Amino acid sequence: MHTQSLQPSRLEHFPISFFAMVMGLSGLTIGWEKAQKVLQLDLGITPWLVGATATLFVILALTYLTKLAFYRQAVVQELRHPVKLNFFPTISISLLLLSIAFLPLIPVASQALWLAGTALHLVFTLYVVSVWIHHEHFQVHHMNPAWFIPAVGNVLVPVAGVPLGYADVSWFFFSIGMLFWLILMTIIFYRVLFHNPIEERLMPTLFILIAPPAVGFIAYSRLVGDLDPFGRVLYFGGLFLTLLLFTQAGRFLKLGFFLSWWAYSFPLAAISIASLLMFEQSGQDLYRYLGVGLLTLLTGIVAFLLARTAVAVRRQGICVPGH
Repeated sequence: MHTQSLQPSRLEHFPISFFAMVMGLSGLTIGWEKAQKVLQLDLGITPWLVGATATLFVILALTYLTKLAFYRQAVVQELRHPVKLNFFPTISISLLLLSIAFLPLIPVASQALWLAGTALHLVFTLYVVSVWIHHEHFQVHHMNPAWFIPAVGNVLVPVAGVPLGYADVSWFFFSIGMLFWLILMTIIFYRVLFHNPIEERLMPTLFILIAPPAVGFIAYSRLVGDLDPFGRVLYFGGLFLTLLLFTQAGRFLKLGFFLSWWAYSFPLAAISIASLLMFEQSGQDLYRYLGVGLLTLLTGIVAFLLARTAVAVRRQGICVPGH
């Protein structure tokens, strides 16, 4: 009886931020696809990684739809929350990332995922920006790098969009992403420099700062097909932010585990893939070593995060009020 009464409560508090796990696993999958191509290897792991990531997405999507059916008010509260609101686009971003992962395997599936992800992400972007404009309750301390999530998704569109033949649509979304990256980067630094530090549970979201320039470089390379000065600015901007955050490792290692730790995964995947792409375009071995090194680190981090998340779920440290 106790278990039956407990389960609905945990479903009610199932957080939208769980979809950040799909972003992390997708990044890992795409990273290994890229590494195998660059290193001219076939480790036979791509179908397994794609399958595991797609399965996780389906499980999370069905769980969240069940929450929507039984606890609609809880979903509405998340949509109105100044921080949780920004995690809703992780659903459309997951579709876009799955589209990229499926592209070399099943192009038809990739196109279907891309169309769904692109349309849904435009809806989420319009909704989130409308809330930003017409809000009545946001404070400066609500601002954190998770606000980048809606912007980053737009920059992802060209990665599969260009190979699938949607050039103008890809430029449209890339432009949106770059526009909001510049705006939000300014606000984030203002908030970090002149206001209270970001609270401990949201500290890992600082890694999200890496994602817009790193993903931007990958997308821009798809759009222009060459390595030009603006592409270099994007890549080295992302590389500097990665270096900056690595110097803060001591602070991150002291943090308690929260679901926000998944914010480490996708940005690291983005800079790993960007480095491997930089090697392809420049031919300089340094970038290959950097890309493989970062991907190896990411693999260890994702394995650790999966283990910690499983333990937290089992100990009921997640899906409880206040998380």
